[in-house]
Amino acid sequence: MKSLLDNAVWNALNSGNKDLAKGNENVKYYPIDIAPFTGLRENTAENLQTLYEITPNVDEVFSVNTASEMDIKPWTLLRSIPCFQMVCENPIQHKSSTEPLVALSDEHIPQMLALTKLTNPGPFRQRTIDLGHYQGIFDGDRLVAMAGQRIYATPYAEISAVCTHPDYAGRGYAAQLIMNQIDRIRQAGDIPYLHVATFNHRAIKLYESMGFTTRAELYVNFMKK
Repeated sequence: MKSLLDNAVWNALNSGNKDLAKGNENVKYYPIDIAPFTGLRENTAENLQTLYEITPNVDEVFSVNTASEMDIKPWTLLRSIPCFQMVCENPIQHKSSTEPLVALSDEHIPQMLALTKLTNPGPFRQRTIDLGHYQGIFDGDRLVAMAGQRIYATPYAEISAVCTHPDYAGRGYAAQLIMNQIDRIRQAGDIPYLHVATFNHRAIKLYESMGFTTRAELYVNFMKK
């Protein structure tokens, strides 16, 4: 049975994130300073050409597909990363830290950008915070861990930008932040999900221990004009 998550970006831009959507009835994308993700109603040559013509001229954009090898002309494929798409329908309480969680706002953006650049949890831009519900853990005035939400294909809400400064790894910060996001999403009547690189075994083990199960293997394709 087809799922909204089979084409999560497209469905998000037509539901939970529709107020941010750019494009037309067949091709949509997020504002480039929010997220570099694109969604197509169907993966056709015509839609790829339209996407090429209407998106801003930036270094790269990302598409999420079920196949790594696909004809993406006129785009150039830079690289393709295999990811597991994991869903949490039955959360498992997980031992974690009990640090105060701080709602992140515009004043924290420089630290958020620095932390994501250091840890590389996935694409994070100047206005990614606009996708909502970002929270962080601080050591004094220093942001040392954070997580938030991104691709919202109602009722599926993606947990994203889960990252911890290497100096603070192993303290349970990620688990605390993820569980908080799970609780927030479920209280809203939605279903948590996330994407993780297939080779990120440590993260996968953590997610599985919290009740996430793999529903599909997808590919994040990095493309440029």
